[in-house]
Parts: sequence; structure tokens; C-alpha cells
Amino acid sequence: MSNRTFTMIKPDATRKGDTGAILDQIIKAGFAIKAMKWTKLTKEQAGLFYDIHRERPFYGELVDFMSSGPIVAAILEKDNAVADFRTLIGATNPEQAAEGTIRKRFAASVGENAVHGSDSDENAAIEGNFFFSSLERF
Repeated sequence: MSNRTFTMIKPDATRKGDTGAILDQIIKAGFAIKAMKWTKLTKEQAGLFYDIHRERPFYGELVDFMSSGPIVAAILEKDNAVADFRTLIGATNPEQAAEGTIRKRFAASVGENAVHGSDSDENAAIEGNFFFSSLERF
């Protein structure tokens, strides 16, 4: 089990100015930020990142959304990082997310759900490597 995970604060949350409040909630939950950058994905980059969903009906809409504005990508560290972060962000559908979770507080819908969180240790490594070189990690 890894002690690192990957997250992105998505364009809907950065557009609404929720970045600081989301980062504050992450840090208060005991996660240490080991790499972070503010960037904007091109459609090609968003397509590559979400390639696992290429055959799904929502893929095009997801790529358009994720390239619609800036995101904050980060590698987070904490014991049991992947599972604990998934608990912190809550269900993909904010209506089903537990009270106090990031998505309950900041997400508007299933499509605009404020944050991404890796679903496994393997994907956390792949996703972190997509955004960060070894020189950008601490």
C-alpha cells in the first residue's frame, strides 16, 4: 500500500475560486503536498490523461470540460493515502457524498465534481508521473 496519491482540482472549482478552501481541507485532513502545479490541459493532454475512458459515452464531454480552464495537480502523502483521500473527496455524485466531504461542499454535479482522486496505488503513480518529473517532487 502506497502512502502517496494524486489529485486534481478541476476547472469548475478553480473557476469558482474554491482552490484555497479545497487545499485547506486536504491539509487539515493530514495530507502533505509533495508536488503541486497550476496548469491548463490542452484537449490532447486531457484526452491522454483520461484515455482509460476513451470508449465511454462521456469521454468527449470529459475532455472538453477538463481542458476548459486551469486545474491544480498535486501529489499528496499520508499513510493509506489513496483510500483516505477517496473518503475525503466523497462520492462522484455530490448528492450522494457524505457531509463534510470535498464534493459535498464544492461539487455541482457528477460532471462538475470539483476534484479528481486516484482510485488505486497503481493509478496514483501513473497519474502523478503524467504531471510531474522527479525534480518536481519532494
